[in-house]
Amino acid sequence: MRAVISSIEERLDAPTAKGLAQAVSRAIRDATLVPGDQLPPIRRVAEELMMSPTTVSAAWQLLARSGTIRSDGRRGTTVAPTARGGERYARALRHESPVSLDLSTGIPDSALLPPLVPVLSALTDPTTPSSYLDDPVLDELRDVLTRDWPYAADDLLVVDGAMDALDLVTRALLRPGDLVLVENPGFPPLLDLLEDRGVAVVGVPLDETGLDLDAVEALLPRRPAAVVIQPRGQNPTGVSMSPTRARRLAALLEGRDCIVIEDDSSGPISTSAATSLGRWVPDQVLHIRSFSKSHGPDLRIAAMSGPDALLAPVRHARAIGQGWTSRLLQRVLAGLLRDEGCARGIASAGAEYARRRELVVGRLAEHGIEVPGTDGLNIWVPVRDEAAAVLRLASQGIGVTPGSPFSVEHVAGPEGHIRVTTGLVRENHAEVADLIAEAASAGAWTAQHR
Repeated sequence: MRAVISSIEERLDAPTAKGLAQAVSRAIRDATLVPGDQLPPIRRVAEELMMSPTTVSAAWQLLARSGTIRSDGRRGTTVAPTARGGERYARALRHESPVSLDLSTGIPDSALLPPLVPVLSALTDPTTPSSYLDDPVLDELRDVLTRDWPYAADDLLVVDGAMDALDLVTRALLRPGDLVLVENPGFPPLLDLLEDRGVAVVGVPLDETGLDLDAVEALLPRRPAAVVIQPRGQNPTGVSMSPTRARRLAALLEGRDCIVIEDDSSGPISTSAATSLGRWVPDQVLHIRSFSKSHGPDLRIAAMSGPDALLAPVRHARAIGQGWTSRLLQRVLAGLLRDEGCARGIASAGAEYARRRELVVGRLAEHGIEVPGTDGLNIWVPVRDEAAAVLRLASQGIGVTPGSPFSVEHVAGPEGHIRVTTGLVRENHAEVADLIAEAASAGAWTAQHR
């Protein structure tokens, strides 16, 4: 036990609950502590480290909420098994058999992406700039991005897609045991990432205009370190936050030690106006806009704004890793954003995605199935039996995603949801909707006749 306490003491930067939780997390990361190792009783830790038992208990609570440690019966408190990263995302994309119409992916329709050849042909000198010392963000891209940014941002950082931005932000600004509020249902890769960071994740329900403000207000006494939202075309529900909801949420969070991380993953293909809490609380907001769904997933580009106090540690984390996003790709995106024909094509793609969504949603409504949201590539369909719905559609050649990986907290029972990427339904919308409606009630007969 003394060796365990020594390993924690060596990594203890501050005699606080958070400092102690971080020291334990570092010992686990360094493999000094491994899954299954027993931690000393709280009183002994307090005596050895000259801390109060209350502080140690609070640290243990932080670690337990993040899944880092757990109570293990007679063995006392032990280091929890290491979670497998990406588990939710892998479950969301898993197929038991091949399908002819895959509506499980959440990706854009390749036929609606802008052509790259005209822009690439216009790059007369694609090899420059080529210095390691050039500005990480091209001036030409910064200029075009700031023209329609949802608020007057201090500065912009260009990164390799939205998940790269979220990875950098959570690595630089969050610590094990921090409380983070997220939308429920949420995006599986984000939930995987937050769980890997060792933070405590709490889901907040959505209504038709965004986060439930009463639920947020009830959680504020727990001093959340961050709130993560998708302001428009939320994945999986398609809900877009209204300006009124954004203003009221900003008023709730104003002046608190809580950052707001906005992931505008739908970006330019969204039919909703760009919205950000940065209009009201710019010092607390990091706004991320992805161009993967609008201009091409393989461009791997997103832009992020925020105050220097928040962007500086993110820049540092990037400087010691990736460094910068390819300036060649930045020039391609800048060219696409400046091209009037491309802009018309993106607007047309957004309208087409909205049309496809509405055709499926309207048909489902005829079957008495209501789905939330109005925007984005996906719909969130309530079903009687989640597994049965997925299997039934798979047997008919249609792949959809089970809803459980999107849930922050698993709810026991068969009822649930499926996520359907309507953005990939090019034709036969009524027929596809009819099959989804039939699958939504799959399992009902079995349940009634057991």
